[in-house]
Amino acid sequence: MADPLGTGHRRVVVTGAGGQLGTALREVFADDEVLALGRADWDVCNPAPRHLGRPDLVLHAAAWTDVDEAESDPQAAAAVNVGGTRNAAELGAPLVYFSSDYVFDGRKTAPYVESDAVNPLSAYGRTKLHGEAAAGEGAWIVRSSWLFGPTGNNFVRTMLRLGAERGEVAVVDDQRGCPTYVGHLAEATRQLVSLPHGVWHIAAAGECTWRELAEAIFEEAGLACRVRPISTAQLGRPAPRPAYSVLRSERSDAPRLPHWREGLRNCLERIG
Repeated sequence: MADPLGTGHRRVVVTGAGGQLGTALREVFADDEVLALGRADWDVCNPAPRHLGRPDLVLHAAAWTDVDEAESDPQAAAAVNVGGTRNAAELGAPLVYFSSDYVFDGRKTAPYVESDAVNPLSAYGRTKLHGEAAAGEGAWIVRSSWLFGPTGNNFVRTMLRLGAERGEVAVVDDQRGCPTYVGHLAEATRQLVSLPHGVWHIAAAGECTWRELAEAIFEEAGLACRVRPISTAQLGRPAPRPAYSVLRSERSDAPRLPHWREGLRNCLERIG
């Protein structure tokens, strides 16, 4: 069982350190001794390098995140999201595993809480769910939603690029979630490791569709690009997505994040 950790100086391993979440975690945990490991440093599909020893904390942000590619190559996705998580857990340190809203099927019309039944629709969602089990009973399981940040590949950065290039973009309007700024999620993770282990839903306050998020991005960035709403069926992606995957925590001591729009503003300020 993972004991709550204090906020003193710790030896912290961050996997996936070059990604958007890993970058944010490195910044937030900068007062600790951070071992930032990208794929070149440790491909998590392989056992951990011996020089890592036993750290005080593992923040496991390395993940296969291509939802559609996972549908065509589920074994490769599982090697990262399940096998990689098992390898991270074998370091023997308290572990934070970052899961996904895609472990749910989207049939609810009210926010999903930690005790709700899981039922992933896609291969990606199944690998994230199986990764929760691979993390072990002593881990903190963080389910979050629609991550974005100032670095890496994400919806906000894609819309900024398209909004500058085009007069109109077509965006899905029948999926609803809570876009979560990785900076806020990283700050919440620092709070979380002082709390008991288990499953935690940590996502931005509020909710919206992808179309509403795109409109907010253009409004905040001062771009005149129009947004044409389309359906998920019209988009024609290989992997099914939950129509509703808003997350809330039923745990009274859960870290609470600001509204997604505040996270968007923070992100755009960082991008400049």
